[in-house]
Amino acid sequence: MVIRALLLLCGLWTVVAQAQTGGAERVPVSLIVRGDFVLTMETGQPVLADGAVAIVGDRILRVGSWADISSRFAAEQVIPGEGRIVLPGLINGHTHTSMTLFRGMVDDLDLMTWLNQYVFPMEGRFVTAEFVRIGTELACWEMIQGGTTTFVDMYFYPDTIAQVVDRCGLRAIVAAPHIDFPSPGFRGWDDSFAAAIEFVTAWRGKHPRITPAFAPHAPYTVVPEHLEATAKMAAKLGAPVSMHIAEAPSETEFVFEKYETSPVKHVASTGLFEQWLIGAHMIQLDNEDIKLVGSRGVGAVHNPTSNMKLGAGVAPVADMIAAGVNVGLGTDGAASNNDLDMWEEIRLAALVHKLKAADPTAIPAPTALDMATRMGAEAIGMGDQVGQLVAGKQADLIQVDFTRLRHGPLYDVMSHLVYVLDSQDVQTTVVAGQVLMLDREVLTINGEQLRKDVTRVRDEISTALDRGE
Repeated sequence: MVIRALLLLCGLWTVVAQAQTGGAERVPVSLIVRGDFVLTMETGQPVLADGAVAIVGDRILRVGSWADISSRFAAEQVIPGEGRIVLPGLINGHTHTSMTLFRGMVDDLDLMTWLNQYVFPMEGRFVTAEFVRIGTELACWEMIQGGTTTFVDMYFYPDTIAQVVDRCGLRAIVAAPHIDFPSPGFRGWDDSFAAAIEFVTAWRGKHPRITPAFAPHAPYTVVPEHLEATAKMAAKLGAPVSMHIAEAPSETEFVFEKYETSPVKHVASTGLFEQWLIGAHMIQLDNEDIKLVGSRGVGAVHNPTSNMKLGAGVAPVADMIAAGVNVGLGTDGAASNNDLDMWEEIRLAALVHKLKAADPTAIPAPTALDMATRMGAEAIGMGDQVGQLVAGKQADLIQVDFTRLRHGPLYDVMSHLVYVLDSQDVQTTVVAGQVLMLDREVLTINGEQLRKDVTRVRDEISTALDRGE
């Protein structure tokens, strides 16, 4: 894989060199995506007016003005950009894709009641490989439509999830869950952890868009010695770890009563903070916790909609960013959101922290957008691949329409993206140079068949709920 990547890069930079010679012959490229505005998300990079992105294979070759790009390159396909903003694809740093099939099943409950009385029992009854296949396809369809190009997943039957990701064209870190009590397909820790090791080993380095990972569920479902085992295995295999940490007051109370410390310090003591760790939620943090997370390079993923809906609290996002923590955004699962719309998370991230701090400058629009792109990529450990429109990085990008009457007038592109535009305005989604959606038509998933599958599962779950089973 390393040799192949080096060869690809050598080929890419050969094309770059040819393009920079300024000769009369235009260099052939696979795709050019235009925009009235191009937002690269590079630090200090102004918004490019009448810009374009040239793509070769799965990588960005050059970003510049349309005049520059059109004079240098001849593309197999050019996607027009009139009335559109081009920017990096959004990064959903924490979700449970298959839980789209539990969307709206039960609402308005605290975290532990929601989990223990409804989610865990229903998962035990309904979650199979087929359930996961359908739920993941539904999630991928929704994310493609909303401009999400990379996501971090944590759910059962990860091999099935990875197969769906392969077919639909998105990029994902697929994390295999392992917990101390029975779960779908497993009796407890031993077999679930063994299966996670098998999954990570099988997929490691095998697919350009799929990164296998470990997912010890949370400090209240996995004992310390098992977290230590995960840390050692992640280090051995060079794999990321995704985990719920400091998610709610009930978790903080549980960890303090049992271990006399905070969830953050508890997880750090197991060796997981020395690994490639993605901490989901990260709400219940004190100043010492924030310093610890910042000093160890742990990525944090803020899930404002889910946190608000479950009454779990407001994460200290501004303080974490000030301490050098890379904070991304996530939707959590659709059972606690109830959608996978990253535009809602961006807007709420900009708004809720203003309210909490009574300070309208707390999380400005550029920072909120950064959390869903560049900083979000850093938070999940993929900043070298995605999150910016930069030559050499993966060609993951979207076009967003801003021409509807409800959009006008436009003065500031970043402000508009955060406070005005939404998922319904995404027109084009490209991942690794492949067009997954064009003019809002998803090209890689059969929507009609998916609708039938979802309806069938919905009817089965509804019957069980009606019977009180």
